[in-house]
Amino acid sequence: MSRTHPELRTPPPLPDGGLRVIALGGLGEIGRNMTVFEHAGKLLIVDIGVLFPEEHQPGIDVILPDFSSIRDRLDDVVAIVLTHGHEDHIGGVPYLLRERADIPLVGSKLTLAFIEAKLKEHKIRPVTVEVAEEDLVDFGPFGLEFLAVNHSIPDALAVAIRTSAGLVLHTGDFKMDQFPLDRRITDLRGFARLGEEGVDLFLTDSTNAEVPGFTTSEGELVPAIEKVFRTAPRRVIVSSFASHVHRIQQVLDQAHAHGRKVAFVGRSMVRNMGIARDLGYLNVPDGLVVDMKVLEKLPANQVCLVCTGSQGEPMAALSRMANRDHVIRITEGDTVLLASSLIPGNENAIYRVINELTRWGANVVHKGNAKVHVSGHASAGELVYCYNLVQPRNVMPVHGEWRHLKANGELAVRTGVHPKGVVIAEDGFAVDLVDGRVRISGKVPAGNVYVDGQTVGGATEAHLKDRRNLAEEGVITVVAIVDADTGLLAEPPDFLARGFVHDEKTFDAVVPLVEKALAKAAEEGVGGATQLEQLISRAVGQWAHRTYRRSPLVIPIVIDA
Repeated sequence: MSRTHPELRTPPPLPDGGLRVIALGGLGEIGRNMTVFEHAGKLLIVDIGVLFPEEHQPGIDVILPDFSSIRDRLDDVVAIVLTHGHEDHIGGVPYLLRERADIPLVGSKLTLAFIEAKLKEHKIRPVTVEVAEEDLVDFGPFGLEFLAVNHSIPDALAVAIRTSAGLVLHTGDFKMDQFPLDRRITDLRGFARLGEEGVDLFLTDSTNAEVPGFTTSEGELVPAIEKVFRTAPRRVIVSSFASHVHRIQQVLDQAHAHGRKVAFVGRSMVRNMGIARDLGYLNVPDGLVVDMKVLEKLPANQVCLVCTGSQGEPMAALSRMANRDHVIRITEGDTVLLASSLIPGNENAIYRVINELTRWGANVVHKGNAKVHVSGHASAGELVYCYNLVQPRNVMPVHGEWRHLKANGELAVRTGVHPKGVVIAEDGFAVDLVDGRVRISGKVPAGNVYVDGQTVGGATEAHLKDRRNLAEEGVITVVAIVDADTGLLAEPPDFLARGFVHDEKTFDAVVPLVEKALAKAAEEGVGGATQLEQLISRAVGQWAHRTYRRSPLVIPIVIDA
């Protein structure tokens, strides 16, 4: 398996007739999926997702792919294909369309409805092209064919991309549920037909490549969900992804069967379920879903709330309930059902929410203690099945952390794909398909772009380091009034500290060090305010580390007397 390359500089121009594939996100991480295909001078983008921040990224809302490598070629982009409507595949679309709003968005009915609702909030009216499985459509030099695939959201699609350089099959996120709730199974006949035609490059979902066997069918969750509704003495509060239509359908079915009324809580949940219902993807019996005000008047054992926050997100409804910061108060006897997976990196936040909910008297049902979640991704058995069916010449595992990509590549080799034809790439790697063979030809920038409130790309790793420093070490502000003539302190400096453990006498020991640093500077003729501030900062920083084993952020302010 080819993974490294001796000199990863900017890739050279693409050879005539070749196809270049660059993942700008989704490799080595779960989220931020975005893949750019270049052929005959044109670009095709498949998905533009976001990644959600982890605890070591304070203050960040979402993380985008880096568009810098295509920014001066936006006029060459013929279309953006969206495989399905999850945030990690569509969440970044508004940020690229801000730069060129008329790029056609190609996707299924539900996917386009979700992204259009999101774009409305950004005041962008997109150009959309609705497609369904078995549709064929051309954009520039790319011939696209769409195939039905199962996932944890309806209307997911795989896309086959035909070019003069070869045939590419991109699975998107998929699994092979043989008994899906909507009876729409993954089109394995289509996969096999493309295999007969000859797939030159197969991009496959790697999320569950380490999990043996086959992913459990969505329908097998019914007994566990039914038990929750049958045995819950008071309210049932369900937390799920706001786009997990299949799971919410199961919840609605059980609520209806057990005589409970349902209210949706949280802006994204209300919006998405309204769209899914209007388009016929969510079957809601008359009178089942009611307004919160109606629900509040019903007995507790006739109530079901469906909200967001299954990942422990601080501002989502469930986290706010856990923190007693929501109009809905968790009380003794309530049952909380977490009906989704634990995204890697979110475990601590989720368990913190579970603990707090339990503290307030709730019985929390989650995938750790009941069968209330199945993955939306193919396990190893399904991936091997697909490799044997498609028999691709080359494979590029996508959508997964390093261990997932590597495990997926090993599965491909075991089914007969030549090890040199399996390319384990990183975000930004240019993978060229020329004359039927793949190779890594270079690398483009593909770092994290942080969305921080209204700022896109303004926050850097340095800012995050400062934020972590502030959180962990505190801050000391030193105000020094310096005699302009002598360069020495005119009076003792003032110390203002936050988050740094101190008392009235703590900083007495550091005053002589500041005086010494300024005296030395005066001796050497150093008198600029900036230089003096650096000296003070260094003196205080070294003292704090030596004395307290702490590295607070030091903010020196020098004022001329």
